[in-house]
Amino acid sequence: MFTIEHEFDSTVITLVDDGGVPLQEDVIVNTFTECVTVEQFDPRTGQVMKITLSHAQVRDMSAALDLPEGVYAIRESGKGDGT
Repeated sequence: MFTIEHEFDSTVITLVDDGGVPLQEDVIVNTFTECVTVEQFDPRTGQVMKITLSHAQVRDMSAALDLPEGVYAIRESGKGDGT
């Protein structure tokens, strides 16, 4: 299950683990103009862990979810040159 909320400066996606036990903490994805942050509470340390990704890294991660093992580079198709 997930929720989507549009804030003043970001879009917030919350991923709620509704799978099998043991359940993981919610994952909060904040999409800003310049970057994307991913946060999750760590009950072992009592702290929220956060990573920051560029939009290119998010694009690559999204593509990687559907590809087999290997090394890849995403190339932009020629825009405006008929290719």
